[in-house]
Amino acid sequence: MGNENWARAERHALSDALVDAGPDAPTLCQGWTTGDLAAHLVIREHRPDAAPGIMIPLLAGHTEKVRLRFRDSGPYAELVERFRAGPPAWSPFALSVMDAAANTTEYFVHHEDVRRAREGWEPRELPAALEEHLWRRLRAARLVLRRLPVEITFADPRGRTQRVTKGGKLVTVRGPASELTLWALGRKGAARVEMTGEAEAINVLNQGRWRL
Repeated sequence: MGNENWARAERHALSDALVDAGPDAPTLCQGWTTGDLAAHLVIREHRPDAAPGIMIPLLAGHTEKVRLRFRDSGPYAELVERFRAGPPAWSPFALSVMDAAANTTEYFVHHEDVRRAREGWEPRELPAALEEHLWRRLRAARLVLRRLPVEITFADPRGRTQRVTKGGKLVTVRGPASELTLWALGRKGAARVEMTGEAEAINVLNQGRWRL
């Protein structure tokens, strides 16, 4: 499967997980149920006026009002199926290149937000090509981690490394790209990674909080 299809595959897998969990199940998104997450996914693609507030705090109030309206305005099953059906034709996400670039990591992480909030989960065995895609996208973690006073290097099972922050005490975070992705995007408690390096820096990372 080409990279352009991983976002589509994760969209459908995430949709299945949302249906299976029902509207009131917990997720790893703090304070959000599966119903909240489904509404977020829909407005991200269908309400361009509200989507900027996902990233821009000054606009977050409008985004939250729209999200809650979507969550509460109809059956949960219809909301999930609207997400499963994909973006409208006018959306940039309808382009396969944009879909792969913007949605593969997004949908993988949210799929795990649903899976790993439930008891008895185990990491999925992902195709090597998807792990490779996530490894290449890890450089975007700089945007999330850049303010931490620690120099972080990611290392994967193949022995490859990439430094994502500079300056400060040194830490190496090891694991498959999928687990490193979850760790980098704030799902630390559910990511199966190993940290080695200076004890003070490891302590900073263990106590720190960040999200995307």
